[in-house]
Amino acid sequence: MIAAGLLSVGLVACGAEDEAGTETGAAGDKQITVYSGRNEQLVKPLLEKFTAQTGIAVQARYASTAQLAAQLVEEGDRSPADVFLAQDAGALGAVSKQEMFTALPAATVDKVPATYRAGNSHWVGVSARARVLAYNADKVTEAELPASVFELTDPKWKGKVGVAATNASFQAFVTAITVQHGEARAKEFLAGLKANDPQIRDGNGKILEDVIAGTVPVGLINHYYLGEVAKEQGATVDSLKAKLHFFAGGDTGGLVNVAGVGVLKRAADNPDAQAFVDYLLGPEAQAYFAEQTFEYPVVDGVTGPAGVPALAELQVPQIDLNDLDGLESTITLIKDSGLVP
Repeated sequence: MIAAGLLSVGLVACGAEDEAGTETGAAGDKQITVYSGRNEQLVKPLLEKFTAQTGIAVQARYASTAQLAAQLVEEGDRSPADVFLAQDAGALGAVSKQEMFTALPAATVDKVPATYRAGNSHWVGVSARARVLAYNADKVTEAELPASVFELTDPKWKGKVGVAATNASFQAFVTAITVQHGEARAKEFLAGLKANDPQIRDGNGKILEDVIAGTVPVGLINHYYLGEVAKEQGATVDSLKAKLHFFAGGDTGGLVNVAGVGVLKRAADNPDAQAFVDYLLGPEAQAYFAEQTFEYPVVDGVTGPAGVPALAELQVPQIDLNDLDGLESTITLIKDSGLVP
């Protein structure tokens, strides 16, 4: 369930300010309304490419994925949204469980491995990111790296682990522990992490910055941050002091989450909405994710980001990404652990 309180946070709108229920996305009118939980700076160039290629105008409303998911649930069938472009699978699962999405065609969803799409075809992943342990190669040797993320509660890691406890990706990871192992195991892990004096940071980027500097030996982040830093520095991933450790054996620390898309029922017969989904799964958009955001493409035949294992090589935990929608209970667990005020 998504907290209704999130609706109090103002939405940043780009494009027309249509009231809920207006027909901005009527079938075939070459215009769609997209609720985008992905950053405007990140996806706006992609939306512009889509419009240039298809002639379909996109009216995008930007906010956090959680805010927009809550907005959709609040609006119900009055929503003007044709498409929900979300940062994580949990929010897509939450909206899907409210029966707000229409089923996507088999020809569309079959482009993506079953792990990264809804079993009922109500949403499909468009890019993927892996949880990893970033480490400074001057501070930690490969032999010292933990086999499981749960080993980070061992006293030998006391004061050495960077954590972004308020970050959505960390929250999704904790939710995954609950889904895979139960709430008691999640509580135990969080308590052990707190007792080990973790280095709390505001986000993944800050953790990686400190890992590269050597002030924090290791940190839990998403894989693509290393590619972003390499690009900013005009360097290769392999040349950086920070390296990435991918947890194997289906360990929860190796969670692969997706950004994804669902089409609202109001747009079930709208070919423009379907064209948008197909574009995101097409070669141009998939290459954009790999080359510009350093995420994993989810469609075969598109080269993945440099410097990391191929998506198919990762030993991901067996978790239904639809089940990562327990945000409220996860936030409560994290707060109760003392990792955040």
